[in-house]
Amino acid sequence: MSKKPKWVVEKEQAKKAAAAETVWLFGLHAVRDALQNPKREKLRLMVTMNAQAKLADAIAASGIEAEVIDPRKFNPPIDPQSVHQGAALEVKPLNWGGLAENCIGAEAPRVLLLDRVTDPHNVGAILRSAEVLGASAVIGTRHHSAPETGALAKTASGALERQPYLRMRNLADTITELQGMGFLVLALDGEAEETIETALDGKKHLPVALVLGAEGPGLRQKTKETADQLVKIDAAGGFGSLNVSNAAAIALYASIAR
Repeated sequence: MSKKPKWVVEKEQAKKAAAAETVWLFGLHAVRDALQNPKREKLRLMVTMNAQAKLADAIAASGIEAEVIDPRKFNPPIDPQSVHQGAALEVKPLNWGGLAENCIGAEAPRVLLLDRVTDPHNVGAILRSAEVLGASAVIGTRHHSAPETGALAKTASGALERQPYLRMRNLADTITELQGMGFLVLALDGEAEETIETALDGKKHLPVALVLGAEGPGLRQKTKETADQLVKIDAAGGFGSLNVSNAAAIALYASIAR
C-alpha cells in the first residue's frame, strides 16, 4: 500500500484536532448566552450553587445537566485568574459557515477584517461593536488571530453567540473574494491620505469591508496591496493612539453614518 504524502497526513491530523477542539466559557453572562444558543454544542457545565440559582432558567431551557460544585473545590480547566463567577461551560466552537452566506443578503452590508489581531479582549470588544452597529461578519485568519476562548467570550459579553466570527485561511484571498462579491475594501492606515468619509462619499449604498491591523505591526504589505484603498480615521490626533477595538467601532460607524 502506498504511503500517504506528508501534507495529506498533516491535513488529516489538523482536521481531527479541530473536530476534537473544545472551549471553556466562563462568567454568568457568557455562559447564559451560550446555554440559550441552540446552535452551540454544549458538553459540560460546572456551577456553584449560587451560580446555578442565577442561571436556573437558561440551564432548564438548554437541557444540560449541571454539575454543582462547592465553591472551595470549584476548579474548572481555565486560567485560575479568570473571573468565572462560579460558572464554566465546555462547548464546541461555533461553525458560522463561509463568506457568501454571512456577507451577502443584507442591504449595504458591512464587514470587519482583522489582520493579525491576536488579543482576545480586543476581538471580544470588536464583536460587541459589530453586533451593536449591525455588521454582517467579523473575519480573522485561522492562524495569527484570536481563537474562541473564554476570555474572548467574556469580553464579547454575549456577542460571540450572535455575531458571525469567521476565521479564514488567507486574508488577501478573502479580500479578493469579497471584491468579487462587489465589496469595496478599505484598509485603515494612519499614513493614508484620505479619510473613511471622503472615500465613501456617495458610495455608502455599496457593500463595504474595513480592514484593521493590530496595534504595533499594523497591516501587512500584502493586505495593503490587495485592498481597494488605504483610509484613515478623521481624527484630531494621530491614529496610533487608538486601540484597535475603538478604531473598529469608529470606522464602522463612519462607514454607516449618513
